[in-house]
Amino acid sequence: MADVQDGHYDSSTDSLRVEPIYESFLCPLTKQIMRDPVTLESGATFEREAILKWFQESDSSGRSLICPITRKELSSTELNPSIALRNTIDEWMHRNEAAKLDVARKSLTSENSEHDTLQALEYVVEICQRSRSSRHVVRKLGLISLISELLKNSSTKVRQKSLESLCFVAKDDNDNKDEIAAGDNIRTIVKFLSHGHVQEKEQAASLLYELSQYKPLSEKIGSVPGAILILVGLSSSKIENLLTVDRADKTLVNLESCEKNVRQMAENGRLQPLLRLLLEGSADTQLSMAAYVGELVLTNEVKVFVAQTAGSALVNIMKSGNREAREAALKALNQISSYDVSAKILIEAGANFQSIPLDHNRQTLVSEEIVHNLLHLISNTGPATECKLLQVLVGLTSSSTTVQGIVDAIKSSGATVSLIQFIEAPQREVRMASIKLLNNISPCMGQELAEAFRGNFSQLSSLIRVIADNNGISEEQAPAAGLVADLPLQDSVLTRRLVEDGAFTTIISKVIMIRQGESRGGRFVNPFLEGLVRIVSRITFILEDDPDIIAVAREYNLTALFSDLLQMNGLDTVQIVSATALGNLSGQSKHLTKILPPPNGGLCFSIFPCLSQKSVETGVCRVHHGICSSRESFCLLEGKVVEKLVACLDHNNEKVVEASLTALSTLLDDGLDIDQGVMVLCDAEGVKPILDVLCENRTEALRQRAVWAVERILRTDEIAYEISGNQNVSTALVEAFRHGDFRTRQIAERALKHVDKLPNFSGIFSKIGAQ
Repeated sequence: MADVQDGHYDSSTDSLRVEPIYESFLCPLTKQIMRDPVTLESGATFEREAILKWFQESDSSGRSLICPITRKELSSTELNPSIALRNTIDEWMHRNEAAKLDVARKSLTSENSEHDTLQALEYVVEICQRSRSSRHVVRKLGLISLISELLKNSSTKVRQKSLESLCFVAKDDNDNKDEIAAGDNIRTIVKFLSHGHVQEKEQAASLLYELSQYKPLSEKIGSVPGAILILVGLSSSKIENLLTVDRADKTLVNLESCEKNVRQMAENGRLQPLLRLLLEGSADTQLSMAAYVGELVLTNEVKVFVAQTAGSALVNIMKSGNREAREAALKALNQISSYDVSAKILIEAGANFQSIPLDHNRQTLVSEEIVHNLLHLISNTGPATECKLLQVLVGLTSSSTTVQGIVDAIKSSGATVSLIQFIEAPQREVRMASIKLLNNISPCMGQELAEAFRGNFSQLSSLIRVIADNNGISEEQAPAAGLVADLPLQDSVLTRRLVEDGAFTTIISKVIMIRQGESRGGRFVNPFLEGLVRIVSRITFILEDDPDIIAVAREYNLTALFSDLLQMNGLDTVQIVSATALGNLSGQSKHLTKILPPPNGGLCFSIFPCLSQKSVETGVCRVHHGICSSRESFCLLEGKVVEKLVACLDHNNEKVVEASLTALSTLLDDGLDIDQGVMVLCDAEGVKPILDVLCENRTEALRQRAVWAVERILRTDEIAYEISGNQNVSTALVEAFRHGDFRTRQIAERALKHVDKLPNFSGIFSKIGAQ
């Protein structure tokens, strides 16, 4: 009996026949296997599409509606799905499909004739065209590796058919593509592009295109020696057939997703992808592509093309990019300009080749000797030259790769004091350039700058006057605020000076105006605000045993201020600083709360003062056991800050989470009612987020802080009992116990004892005192 393929009788694969076709599977009208069988009132069964077509033809020709088999007139065109028959056909198809694939697999694993091998491959092609699940079965049966081996067969027909088969196997199935690309298969496929017969070359190009659509394979394809060169040659060929040229070109387009491939294409004359990234890529990508243009060996014709396409972009990078970007752009421009025609194009685009001078001794602008010379010139010239030289240093210190060299030169030359003096320059451009420069180096020279300011407070006062300017938010205000903010936070001398000058009154009013949307400053607003908030936070770092500074914090109601700033989503620095400041403030609450004399309420009342009736104005704080307020004692509970800090625990920025958790941990400090602190966290739904922080283990610092907080929380028996069954928490504590530092391991041990994961007798570590 003949076999059936895709619903048609076909004798070509008769040797693969496993199970005969049944007449009931065939539609009487089409003689094809039914996919959606339906039954008429006459009892006859047809393919839905075929019988509907029959009804339409009958209607259009004016014939009465009859059953094609019984020839009896029909009273209704209702179609009843024959679900049982459809399921039977599907099962038959799957059995036959699987069995035939198995036969095909056996044919491919044994020494068969060319005819049998081609027949087996043809069936693989046919079955892969049916559905993605069929392609999955092909992989599952191990056929991919068998077909890949046939790429080295001595028969041209077998090699060509193997390439075609793999193309169908790969279609829309990334797992199959991964398996096809295993070993040296891609190298073998690439070989066909240069040494294969015409049809082999076409099939190889099609297969490579199919594989290249899966991005993870882009780099692997490009890494095959000669692959991109061959593809570039094919894509521009005038003699290859059109399908091969088209597939080679589209493969190259797919390979552009990998920068290494783009570089190789440029090396082999296909520059458009590189130039496109140079024009449209991210800042880092533009830098990378500009640097590579400078390294390429270009023909004069190509230099003209690059100048026309990307000349203006390179000029703009050189003018406005950071130091590293300008160097890369300059090298590229020097390369392109070595040909007169392309040089003219660049000049018209506005290039200035003297913008970054380099001498014959290979000294750069960041060489210590040259920086020393610049610093000497700055101190011994007029304002116009001072400004230009300061601007050069601003540019050099704007790059993370060059700033340290400038800092080292400033330190070794003792130029810090002379640079700071320009803050008081009457010329705005000179003053602004000096402030920008000092802001750029302040993260690396905070201590040195602080010492210089202590030697001349007038320059610090000049910075505050710049910050206080009310003509909008100017370009120099943001770096001025950043400079003051970068001075050592615990330098009480500078902080007290700022208090005496009334700086905090000015700065806090600026913060409030920005928060309320009353100040406008475009791109300078956010960095200005971040600097201001960091300056205000200085107060909270020197509160310890200092009534004057505590009075300042109360005067400005810093708890309320930072509580409000904590909600500025999108400004991570502001949130980090605010949470840190709130933690510093809260750490002082236990010293500032007003402890009431014990009431005469009996033993129970004296042991549990939090059970007393709390009045609105003079209630006793649950945690601090005294009269607290947000303003006077910086209490997080009274300031309703706890919930806001808890909300920050799922922030994407680990630093925000760490600062918030540190602040919340002040409610669990020794000397406080820790049980009540835990209850406060429960009320704020903060326990689970803290446990999540522990389990996520995002950074070591976060783990140490989370372990400390969780151990305190687990001192509450009810919570410890509930959490004891949480495997994630137990695992996280075990990991901290095994891999943390000495202190963290001790705390983790205590936490594990709380949840009965360690025996509560002799400690594993010697006790060194309460943590």
